[in-house]
Amino acid sequence: MAEDALGRESAALEPFRLAKFFSFAAFFVFVLFVPVFTGLIANHTNRVMLERSEAYAQVFARNINHQVFQQFVVPTILTYGRISLRNPSQYRRLDRIIRSLIHGLRVKSVSILEAKENLVSYSTDHERVGGPGPPGEGYAKARQGTSSSLLVYRGSVFNLLPGAAPVSCELRSYIPLRAEKLFGHRSSKVIIGVIEVVQDLSEDYRATLRLQAMISITSILFLALLFVILRFIVARADRIMLERAEERRRLEEKLHQSEKLAALGKMVASVAHEIKNPLGIVQSTAGILKKKMAAAMPENEHLAEIIVNEAARLDAVVREFLDFARPRPMNFSRVDVNRVLERALSFLAPELEKRGVVLDQDLDTGVPDARGDAERFYRAFLNVLMNAVQAMEDGGGILAVKTRTAGDGAIEVEVTDTGRGMDEETLAQIFVPFFTSRNRGTGLGLPIVKNIIDAHGGGIEAHSHPGEGSTFRITLQPWRGS
Repeated sequence: MAEDALGRESAALEPFRLAKFFSFAAFFVFVLFVPVFTGLIANHTNRVMLERSEAYAQVFARNINHQVFQQFVVPTILTYGRISLRNPSQYRRLDRIIRSLIHGLRVKSVSILEAKENLVSYSTDHERVGGPGPPGEGYAKARQGTSSSLLVYRGSVFNLLPGAAPVSCELRSYIPLRAEKLFGHRSSKVIIGVIEVVQDLSEDYRATLRLQAMISITSILFLALLFVILRFIVARADRIMLERAEERRRLEEKLHQSEKLAALGKMVASVAHEIKNPLGIVQSTAGILKKKMAAAMPENEHLAEIIVNEAARLDAVVREFLDFARPRPMNFSRVDVNRVLERALSFLAPELEKRGVVLDQDLDTGVPDARGDAERFYRAFLNVLMNAVQAMEDGGGILAVKTRTAGDGAIEVEVTDTGRGMDEETLAQIFVPFFTSRNRGTGLGLPIVKNIIDAHGGGIEAHSHPGEGSTFRITLQPWRGS
């Protein structure tokens, strides 16, 4: 049975375990996806920046090509017959034209390379003049009439940290310098040099790195928040599942206990029924025997008295078994709780006087009538009162009985004694059938009381401490009409 319950519990928890696994798996997938996603965004941004800068370089180079040819090449040939940049006046004229073109633009340098060999004929960076041109395929492609660009950058996201080396990014574009036909005709195919345009894209690259860092940080914060929420949800779900599993276990235990009690009740009812009739015969026969012995043998009359008393006690035990095993059907009506309590206290008055128990009675006349079976209420109150009296032994004490109206309109009946009290272990079992702390007793008194109160939709609770007495509080539903 326990293994079946464990199997059902494991089967119930399986969907949650799968959800938990997939949740954490999704989280780790997101963690791995963030760098890839950030890298894709950075690459796309760099590609867009490169394409835009290349297009700008192409337009800028064509403008340089046109201005240099119209304002420098043609006038210089007409004036000097040939172009020689070693001539200071020619060099200054070309430098003035190009610098006027790049003024205010993010162009780091403009160089003109010779068409025959990779040498720098002119450059806004004067130190490069006369030296070799940059290595690579850019010059060779431009000599063949094909423009190309190369992005050179240094640094990463970590260079944005304080104290790190600054980032840099340059776009080197190589465009053929063509000889133009005069009078507005289209350009010729004659390549007279190569134009190298170097653009400083450091600010754009730095902005791209900031965007990458912002996306990474935002993603990390979002994932951290998601992880915290996920952990909270999983932890809460864990608690809920554990609580439900514990509740299911308690319900199954109650069910098993109820099944055992039902089987035991059937057995008790059967045995009690079989005992009841012979016991009645013994009791009536003992009564007749007592009368005859009183006349014939007065000195042995006490023997018959013992049989009569014990038979009566056994009859009460049998009746208690039958009440627990086969409770009578309820007869609901409007019940005056104070009157039922007064009837029970009146019945117990001789016992209270015999034991030296003082009654402290405080019955609120303003309490509403209850809905229930008056006889069953009487049985429940009598059992609780008898239990309280027996708890005070023979040394006397105070029995306090109170009634009052609760805040929700329910009726509360409180019975307090100054008896020996109970420890927590005993208090937890007082409503368990057949549990008793006395030498003589069936252990069915308080369980019968609980069954009666539960059947009326009420409640009963007990509070006690060893040596300080006990308090039983019964809550009953008020009469609300037919």
